[in-house]
Amino acid sequence: MNAFTALFVCVLLLGLAARLALMQRHRHHVQAHRNRVPEAFADAIPLASHQRAADYTAARVSLGMRDAVAGVVLVLVLTLGGGLQFIHDAWAPLLGAGSLAHGVALLATLGVLGWLVDLPFVLARTFGIERRFGFNRMTPRLFVTDTVRQGALAALIGLPVLALLLWLAGAMGELWWLWVWAFWLGFNLLAMIIWPTFIAPLFNTFTPLADSALKARVEALLARCGFQSKGLFVMDGSRRSAHGNAYFTGFGAAKRIVFFDTLLAKLNADEVEAVLAHELGHFRHHHIIKRLAVLAPTSLVLLALLGWLASQPWFFTGLGTSANDMATALALFFLVLPAFTFPLAPVLSHMSRRHEFEADAYAAKQTRASDLVAALVKLYRDNASTLTPDPLYSRVFDSHPPAVLRVARLQALPH
Repeated sequence: MNAFTALFVCVLLLGLAARLALMQRHRHHVQAHRNRVPEAFADAIPLASHQRAADYTAARVSLGMRDAVAGVVLVLVLTLGGGLQFIHDAWAPLLGAGSLAHGVALLATLGVLGWLVDLPFVLARTFGIERRFGFNRMTPRLFVTDTVRQGALAALIGLPVLALLLWLAGAMGELWWLWVWAFWLGFNLLAMIIWPTFIAPLFNTFTPLADSALKARVEALLARCGFQSKGLFVMDGSRRSAHGNAYFTGFGAAKRIVFFDTLLAKLNADEVEAVLAHELGHFRHHHIIKRLAVLAPTSLVLLALLGWLASQPWFFTGLGTSANDMATALALFFLVLPAFTFPLAPVLSHMSRRHEFEADAYAAKQTRASDLVAALVKLYRDNASTLTPDPLYSRVFDSHPPAVLRVARLQALPH
């Protein structure tokens, strides 16, 4: 075992241990506070709903712990266990080792293996936990249909993208990673434009908002916020889940407002307007642009690192393979990257929670803080979101602030 192998195993297992410890801590904390509703919610959320949320959270965390272990086992099997080398050698006689087709086949096979390993957990989550707590509305037939469509999209879009990335890496010399970075940024921006119009409708039905009174209120809010939208739509989220949400999607002229039908069924007009104002707060504070401003240089640094590692023999041998082509380097890099970037999770979560507070404050200026609080309380209750997350777990993993803190901040804002 060389030094890099030892470092990789150490980082991977320490990261897994940290995840499991935090998840176990979170589950214990939620269960320990199961029998008492936090004072701020005592008048709005019954004890039975609070206990249901605690049990739902505990079930999801337990499944997540098993999923985390399976993910680490898969990484070890593919790297030090020789799995990646086996896949590489299996395709080589058919497609020619190191060829473009061979590289695409190698990466596509890894994607299929990852999907297969994750499938039992997806099924347990969808048809086990979500159904047990009354959220799942997905039928087995719809699940299969969604899976087939996702697979077809992955083939139609993903395979050509992989081929182009590998071609750039082989044709653009030592600075290939700079060309790949430029293509990747452009592809992501293009995806933001075409997703709402061409991809999302393959999975859900989007109908124009028919409630004329609500539509007038929303359009007045959009005018106040200076938000140009291509349309207001209702999505049939109830086909798959009882969870509710609202969001805006797209980029530039392709932006559209989308309400889940489940959200409209749960909230009154004041609350819907407040939730939308929160989403518009992300737009007004340029949160998407700020995230892109973090993602762009970060991805550039990572690709530059990949460019260097791809020329280092110890990178390949230290991870259990004798192959040293670009597809293998790419596969190894993205297999081991999560282990080394796990310490960044609290930083990213902190940034996201800060954005949520900013969006809440913006919504309170455009509507009423009390309406947003009322909407959040209903969503916490109906979505079985725990009101008592473990503080340390929340700091590391949660993209949204804890319910008690979020509501307290809203109530403290000037009315």
